[in-house]
Amino acid sequence: MNKKNVDPESSPWAPFGIQLRKSREAKGLRQEELAPLLECSPSHLSYIELAHRPPSRRLAELADEALDTGGTLLLMWYQLKNAAILEGFPEYARYESLAEQIKIFEIDIVTGLLQTRAYATAIEMGYARQGNGTEKLADERIEFRLNRQKILERTSPPLVHVVLDESCLRRIVGGRDIMVEQLLHLEQLTTRCNVVVQVAPYSLGENRPFTHMAHLLTMPNRKVLAYGEIEQRGYIDRDSKSVAVLTKSYDRLAVEALGQTESRAFIRAVRRDLEWMST
Repeated sequence: MNKKNVDPESSPWAPFGIQLRKSREAKGLRQEELAPLLECSPSHLSYIELAHRPPSRRLAELADEALDTGGTLLLMWYQLKNAAILEGFPEYARYESLAEQIKIFEIDIVTGLLQTRAYATAIEMGYARQGNGTEKLADERIEFRLNRQKILERTSPPLVHVVLDESCLRRIVGGRDIMVEQLLHLEQLTTRCNVVVQVAPYSLGENRPFTHMAHLLTMPNRKVLAYGEIEQRGYIDRDSKSVAVLTKSYDRLAVEALGQTESRAFIRAVRRDLEWMST
């Protein structure tokens, strides 16, 4: 049977269909074998792979589970359905779901991969109250963010190394109880073998290498990609020279920041201080 090639620019849903077919073939499954797992007919699956029909969210979720894609297909579905997400970020999220190593530096807010649902909800609803979208769009952003966290639970999870500026811990988001839960979650994450959380204390002063957030992804082919944001737009940096500069700065930051054990104790101390605060 001849396989029809799909032009990735032929339809907004073409990249999804191409990725779905590649993932199915990588598992050695025929459409007739995968379709029942996706609760659809083989012909319907064929239409989706050829970008003749858009997938449902349910199908994307089932496909991720059946094909062990680490949530990639659902992230692609969100990219096309959720215009509320920062431009450029869905592309980053797809690379993130495939990366073998993820390095993040964050300022002011705990990075999305490590957020609790309550913390993420407080942030997004705060944006909605400020007029930056509706509550419905906020709900979609929350689900998108939490779906990204599935990579931490997959069979072969990436190594995630996060350095949080002290401001991430000091800035109370959602009130005391939500912040205490978030800090406890960070403490628990530091016990995982594939997660490293460090704190860059205020005392670093001018020795902190970064003035803005930074994300670095090491892909399976060992290529390193960087992600940054400017003026409400995210972008992927593939230039080897500029990425090398960022990598060097990140390595220096990791040395300057508190170690994992010290960072866990620091987070615990901040949490306990909050627990003693009067309501």
